[in-house]
Amino acid sequence: MAKEYNIGLIPGDGTGPEVIAEGKKVLDAAASKFGLKLKYTLYDVGGERYLKTGETLPDSVLSEFRSQDALYLGAIGHPGVRPGILEKEILLRTRFELELYVNLRPVKLYAGVDTPLKNKGPEDIDFVVVRENTEGLYTGSGGFFKKGTQDEIAVQESINTRKGVERCIRFAYEYARKRNKRKKLTLVGKTNVLTYAFDLWERAFYEVGKEFPDITQDYTHVDAACMWMVKNPEWFDVAVTDNMFGDIITDLGAMIQGGMGIACGGNINPKGVSMFEPIGGSAPKYTGKNQINPLAAILAGAMMLEFLEEEKAALAIEQAVTRALAHDINSLDAGKMGLGTKELGDRIASYI
Repeated sequence: MAKEYNIGLIPGDGTGPEVIAEGKKVLDAAASKFGLKLKYTLYDVGGERYLKTGETLPDSVLSEFRSQDALYLGAIGHPGVRPGILEKEILLRTRFELELYVNLRPVKLYAGVDTPLKNKGPEDIDFVVVRENTEGLYTGSGGFFKKGTQDEIAVQESINTRKGVERCIRFAYEYARKRNKRKKLTLVGKTNVLTYAFDLWERAFYEVGKEFPDITQDYTHVDAACMWMVKNPEWFDVAVTDNMFGDIITDLGAMIQGGMGIACGGNINPKGVSMFEPIGGSAPKYTGKNQINPLAAILAGAMMLEFLEEEKAALAIEQAVTRALAHDINSLDAGKMGLGTKELGDRIASYI
């Protein structure tokens, strides 16, 4: 009997529905090959719904999210909605309320993809960033005093709990062990300046590390990490860091792996529903043109299958993407791929 999984589809805004359609096409091909049954539920949260109804993420929809095995997100971001509204009330609320406390970002250069780094290839750029996803500066703690005057004060506080820090670090150690490559975990922080928050991170890092004697421990300041990611990306295996630093260095990671068009990520709750997405955003100027690159969304689908423990199906998708990169794609840039969005999805599905 086929294994059945309930997948919540959140196409979202801009080109999100286009890339999710191709991701679903490829997922269905993998499901057919490996005897899986994917049951989809469509959710229309995003900018269009907000503009029509004033709703962002109704409680009833959030409750339904909890009943899914995984969530598959296209993009959130609408040019007609002031920045921050959709991101805070949909993305951040989903992360916080579903306890998606790890943002997992593979940084992997595939053969045939150009990187801006001189003399670096796929053997050099293959690491993973584990970013804490529910605390830090993103909690919204702080406020204004005398706003709009010459004496205005703005305070934004970084909230770091022992529980939140430790569970993220523990996940990172476990992932380094499961990944089984260099078996090295690097803490990225700023202990010389952020002496309270990263004192907690550093203590937790080494204390939890006692349970993982097979994992080599390493530390680097975040500014140095940016330098080494460019100069010697091969030094990294798994890196763990807080919410803000993780947000920054994963965008740098996307660029050295070839760009946002191939960068995917997962918002992980190891004991609950997790959400997977392409990193590149809604790209509204390409909406409806059949030009947007769907590879990041397709690889996000592979990540989703991997976390559902369907490793063979996940690997088949990654191998199909690798084949397409080698034989069919001229560029990762929208409109320059050599194939349209739908045609590229068809090609990858056919390879599976």
